[in-house]
Amino acid sequence: MPSQQFWLSPAVHPVYARLVYAELLRQGLSAEQIQTDIPLDWSALLHSNQFLSLSNLQSLLLNAMALSDCPWLGFAVGMHTDVSAHGPAGYAAVTAPTIGEAISLTEQYTSLRQHLAAFRLESSQPPVLVLDELRMPEAIREYLLGHFTTALLRLLETLGGQPLNSAIRIDWPLPKPCWAKEIEGYAGEWRYGADALRIYLPAGLLQQDCLGADAQACQQALRDCANQLHRQQRGGTLTERIKQRLLQTGQGFPTLPEMAEHEHVTARTLIRHLRNEGTHYQHILDNLRSEQASWLLVHTELSIESIAERLGYQDTSNFSRTFRRWHGCTPRLYRTQYQR
Repeated sequence: MPSQQFWLSPAVHPVYARLVYAELLRQGLSAEQIQTDIPLDWSALLHSNQFLSLSNLQSLLLNAMALSDCPWLGFAVGMHTDVSAHGPAGYAAVTAPTIGEAISLTEQYTSLRQHLAAFRLESSQPPVLVLDELRMPEAIREYLLGHFTTALLRLLETLGGQPLNSAIRIDWPLPKPCWAKEIEGYAGEWRYGADALRIYLPAGLLQQDCLGADAQACQQALRDCANQLHRQQRGGTLTERIKQRLLQTGQGFPTLPEMAEHEHVTARTLIRHLRNEGTHYQHILDNLRSEQASWLLVHTELSIESIAERLGYQDTSNFSRTFRRWHGCTPRLYRTQYQR
């Protein structure tokens, strides 16, 4: 069974949650309905740049698919994923000299936006892209495969200016779904039950010029990518570093002064830096407790009383009230709905 660290570490940039939100609005759902039926911190998701955990992403996607009654939701969201959603790596790609160089840049900087999977060039004659899956839980794998597929096709269409649907073949690493007719138009040929997701591209595509080729703009985007990658390799933002420290603690979380000491700053400086990132220490703690509570309910057999105690709640009823505020239901109901 995947560890708590696997589920609660940063997984994706919140822009991809915003894309799901936008797709649900396009399908006719109201903002109030979405925010009521998918109990996440929507204010943070819509305005913050802090990565979602895998646990929160799975909760979002499972609820979104149920709410939309659209099993192919990932394909729909991917088709509306503009280059801007990919940040500086997207800008570097569209301003690269050729489509081949653009693909190489997206491979190099994919971790700036997500830690779930990455396309790589498996063959260049003819070009074949294969998706290496890194952290893709089975419950949302179909959604993620669909999103990766159509987001890539949308990117390639932006790079070259022409749709490629009829000219490509897709190896799909799952059985043919009952809703296959909804996605048939995305490729000229589908082969189901493959060992990995592969997208076979037209010969000569990699040598084609990008419509938006701009050497100066590309260099600026690459500088932004390098700066972000350097910061990520140093542990990310202060908020992300603190969350990682909290995940590594056992029972009982450090106080704000103790965390400031870990960061080699004063408590006042820590507060100021977190404020500059749009958050505060208690908010980080509460978000982590929320994620840990849902993970423990789904992936362990611990009693609700034991989970409350582990998270620092002496009163189980207080924990249950707080959990209802976080997730819109009681801990017991949440366990019944999501435990497998």
